[in-house]
Amino acid sequence: MKIENIQVLRGPNIWSISRKKLIQMRLNLQEMEHRPTNTIDGFYERLQALLPSLYSHRCSPGVPGGFFERVKAGTWMGHVIEHIALEIQTLAGMDTGYGRTRQTKTAGTYNVVFNYLEEKVGIYAAEAAVRIAAALIAGTEYHLEADIQQMREIRERTRLGPSTGSIVEEAISRNIPWIRLNDQSLVQLGYGKNQKRIRATMTENTSSIAVDLAGNKDATKRILQEQAIPVAKGMTITSAAQVPEAIKKVGFPLVFKPLDGNHGRGATINVKTEAEAIAAFEHAAKISRKVIVEKFITGYDFRVLVIDNKMVAAAQRQPAHIKGDGTLTVQQLIDKENEDPRRGFGHENVLTEISVDRDTMDLLTKMNYTLESIPPAGEVVYLKSTANLSTGGTSIDVTDHVHPQNVFICERISRVIGLDICGIDIMAQNLTEPLTENGGVVLEVNAAPGFRMHIAPSEGLPRNVAGHVIDMLYPQGQSSRIPIIATTGTNGKTTTTRLIAHIVRNNGYRVGFTTSDGIYVQNTMMLEGDTTGPVSTEFVLKDPTVDFAVLETARGGILRSGLGFGHCDVGVITNIQPDHLGIADIHNLEDLARVKSVVINSVKKDGWGILNADNEYCVRIGKKADCQVAYFSRNENNPVIKAHCNKGGIACICENGYVTIKKGDWKIRVERLGYIPLTFGGTLPFMIENVLAATLATYVYGFKIDGIKNALATFVPSVAQTPGRMNIFQFKEFKFMVDFAHNPDGYNGIKEFLSHVDSPQKIGLIAGTGDRRDDDIRELGAIAATMFDYILLRQENHMRGRTRENILGLMAEGIKSVRPDFPFEMLDGKTDAIKYAISLAKPGAFVTTLSDAVDDAVEIVQSYVEKERDGTL
Repeated sequence: MKIENIQVLRGPNIWSISRKKLIQMRLNLQEMEHRPTNTIDGFYERLQALLPSLYSHRCSPGVPGGFFERVKAGTWMGHVIEHIALEIQTLAGMDTGYGRTRQTKTAGTYNVVFNYLEEKVGIYAAEAAVRIAAALIAGTEYHLEADIQQMREIRERTRLGPSTGSIVEEAISRNIPWIRLNDQSLVQLGYGKNQKRIRATMTENTSSIAVDLAGNKDATKRILQEQAIPVAKGMTITSAAQVPEAIKKVGFPLVFKPLDGNHGRGATINVKTEAEAIAAFEHAAKISRKVIVEKFITGYDFRVLVIDNKMVAAAQRQPAHIKGDGTLTVQQLIDKENEDPRRGFGHENVLTEISVDRDTMDLLTKMNYTLESIPPAGEVVYLKSTANLSTGGTSIDVTDHVHPQNVFICERISRVIGLDICGIDIMAQNLTEPLTENGGVVLEVNAAPGFRMHIAPSEGLPRNVAGHVIDMLYPQGQSSRIPIIATTGTNGKTTTTRLIAHIVRNNGYRVGFTTSDGIYVQNTMMLEGDTTGPVSTEFVLKDPTVDFAVLETARGGILRSGLGFGHCDVGVITNIQPDHLGIADIHNLEDLARVKSVVINSVKKDGWGILNADNEYCVRIGKKADCQVAYFSRNENNPVIKAHCNKGGIACICENGYVTIKKGDWKIRVERLGYIPLTFGGTLPFMIENVLAATLATYVYGFKIDGIKNALATFVPSVAQTPGRMNIFQFKEFKFMVDFAHNPDGYNGIKEFLSHVDSPQKIGLIAGTGDRRDDDIRELGAIAATMFDYILLRQENHMRGRTRENILGLMAEGIKSVRPDFPFEMLDGKTDAIKYAISLAKPGAFVTTLSDAVDDAVEIVQSYVEKERDGTL
């Protein structure tokens, strides 16, 4: 078996709209295509023995053990690998459940598709599942636990921490979109101008001064003391020589901790001798040059969480510990404690496994214990000096038992320090009495406090503290999204996208839009290139100045990664025509329609799908759409339009020379076709369709007719507004047009336009595209032979696996199929093709270059226009 490709889908995709996180593995079964599972001796038994938990997979029988039934009866190895990939992720603590395996049109090759929670784990699971299946087929031993542990470690390295993760999960539950901005904990909630950024449990509103202050424990302590808040007695030292002074000033027992440490790193508690004090200083000094020495206060360790200056949770924390039974050693008791199903690797469970480190050994030494010592029954042995959950500590929720005065103190602390999210560490006998009465003290104030002890305490009521963060960032009534109109289709999608963006901008929005020539914010190009995939979508949605997104969405991006957004307000399909067939398992128009329909399927239920009623594949998509649908057509008598409007539906049509909105029986005229520059006086059918689609999309979104009309009148086909689309340059004696048409439907559109052009000489400078089928390339040549008088063939780029000679040869075959003696030339790569075409032009000639036959054609033609004007051509 051979893995041919692994793709990570991160958004709505051809397999599922709701299950955005999928691995798609293209797997060639090779000889295993002819060996279903029931023909492999012992395979069923070995699979059961290695992965008995697969019994829970119901598969098509729909009952526990259903998958095993399929294996026993005989199924293909791609199906088995899908289930293995799902199960090993579950065993590693990432419960997934969706999978599909489908044969491609290449015999023996399958797409194996399954859920993932962490991207890199999903990729590892795909590769591991194939290795496991191969071992089971061969009957060789396989060490499954090594894969499980590796996936756990990958997850811990790449996942969001439990605190950040809880905020993201709360955002998802409220339909707030999110984007991870780095491989750490920097996250964007919301889109465009409505975005909010968080990092761990700090927000974009968190004061940097407050964070610095909280990070300086000495300064924090001083400010709190000045505000009459009880704190532990202590001082800050920078050398071991100051330890005796600290002992004298503060008095035993002591606590040593780094000035700017966190998570209990470098801390030592209950120091009772000078020797211990010097060792404790040296341990803390590894973390920070300055070390705090405080009085060790006896009592319980509490953490109070304050969000938006309101106390939302409190927990009592206990350091990792064991209880002796008079039989087992310390190490055996630790191992037994780690068998608690609530404990796991890293942050995978409520509690973290207890590890043995220097802190553990120091505490054991103070008790005259080693790991081999046997504590008496009932004795509690503490293994860590701090109660952090990340080191194996436990927590008990005490939110409902905090005295009102202590609530007041904690909320006041958050304002004194200036933190919007604040974790306050308190040492006291309890929180049910005021700290001023029971001798309790504030030990630290933490920026970016951990949430795990509150959202998943080992005892007591879990608290949805992340909900308070979202409430603070997005108060009731505040939106997290910006409007999105997404456009796809075979032809016209770039022009339609640009026209929609123009209408939106003219109606007062700051629009960001993506096209096949670049990313724009307002009219400024931010990035040049084909930017029609999910990465470009995110570029726009990350921009805090954008309040409306218009996104061209091409098939390639959908197939590679899925959409770059979860839902859109309006989805547009301009048309579905033959193009890019035979690539990436897209072999016919039904396959292509399935890809394009992802955009319509991603439209919100109360949003709108805009579809071409003149295209049968668009109509089929409309019938299955789970949103509101509106159609456009150049023919007002189109039966789809008539039936749709008879039911009260909305459409956009050409009617008596007007672009008209039809609502039921009512007609609302928008503008005369002849007054809309993009339609070239109403003579260009494919541009008329673009106008209809854009008009309808913006109308159903909610723009007024006058606003749409004014924008249509000011959108002029030009290098500025439609670069590479019907750009016509006027020389003194002839015209030169640049257009990006690159498939048969696009060529036919140009042919229709040229039929209205009165010219004694029509010259075509054209090229093919390597990633098309042979017949598709020939067809371009054939169509070209019906619209030009003379053809120049030039292949500068877009080889995509073919040779220049192969592509131009196929184009030539197409030309000759129309007329064997048709006049054409093949230009080499050294020829200035545009200059040569200009040299052939007679007075009144119309020269056209298509399909990116020349790189930067617009700029080159413009330069020749200027040279002619200057007399230097």
